[in-house]
Amino acid sequence: MSVNAETLRAWIEEDKPIFILDVRPKEQRDEWQIPGSIYLDAYKRLNEGDTSVLDEISIPENTEVVTVCAAGRTSQIAATELRKRGIKASSLEGGMKGWSLAWNTAKLSFDNFEIIQLRRTGKGCLSYIIASHGEAAIVDASLSPEVYEQILGENNLTLKYVIETHIHADHLSRSKQIAERNNVPLYLPTPNKATFTFQSVKDETVFKVGDITVKAIHTPGHTLESTSYLVDEKALLTGDTLFIDGVGRPDLKADTDETTAKAKLLYQSLQALLSLPDDTIVLPAHTGKPVDFDHKPLQATLATIQKNVAMLQMSEEEFVSTLLQRIPATPANYLSIVEKNIKGDFSDINPVDLEAGANRCAIS
Repeated sequence: MSVNAETLRAWIEEDKPIFILDVRPKEQRDEWQIPGSIYLDAYKRLNEGDTSVLDEISIPENTEVVTVCAAGRTSQIAATELRKRGIKASSLEGGMKGWSLAWNTAKLSFDNFEIIQLRRTGKGCLSYIIASHGEAAIVDASLSPEVYEQILGENNLTLKYVIETHIHADHLSRSKQIAERNNVPLYLPTPNKATFTFQSVKDETVFKVGDITVKAIHTPGHTLESTSYLVDEKALLTGDTLFIDGVGRPDLKADTDETTAKAKLLYQSLQALLSLPDDTIVLPAHTGKPVDFDHKPLQATLATIQKNVAMLQMSEEEFVSTLLQRIPATPANYLSIVEKNIKGDFSDINPVDLEAGANRCAIS
């Protein structure tokens, strides 16, 4: 017996009493997990046929259990054994791969507009719907078009623009799909290598959404086209340039010299962003931790980030040197993901297989 990721997502969203039992190897658990799940180091013993390992976990009576592993095989062993013991248990279909598409939302409200933050809790991708007086723009879409269309409908919003901060390397962009399905223009920052039709975003391009403006600020470094968006002078969508607890990595698809050059560009871009008012709210495109179903936006002011991220207080030389020493492991499948995003077509593959794994865009 199994349960799919969307059903489990809905159960968590509805606060249904559920006991989520993670039986993966510890190194996988440490990299990524479902918020609120309970861990049991059972993978090896379950695969060796030793189901007595399940005696080591205490499960409350009359509680429904969902077991979790990487792909859904070992968790099925655990669920089967628990059902033999009279416990209502299911295995998460597709495991953590399937969970990578799970999502939840949070909302920020301002005088003239709202921003809905859509969070792929199983992947760390953050996308946004900017809404003002019945009009909307979507930025950095990473979920299926149906999710955004559902939220637009629930809020009586007419989609006006679909926008990207850069060509992504850790997830497949759904922006082109959404723009085509809803017959609205797709805007990408330049220069980029996209081979499909789009409208260009340049430094200081301005979008009108309802009663507000959204201004593009070219912030190269993570990629050469990376662009941030200042919403009504109050909120800043920073893509992978600036995170709540770190900065973007400059090394993807770059050799040593190119990485150093991009690190210098990133420093200058960050300085430009830090010149904005201290109370500007930063909303990045990713987070490195699972996103709780708490409806609390992942956000911080520029002043808070500058205080907490030591690299933002460094000179350019010190910043570049430190950044290059802290580059994390390369994201899985990033070259294939970039290729698909450049072509704007991933109809020939299963997105779950390509996108599986934790996010590694930030350096802190």
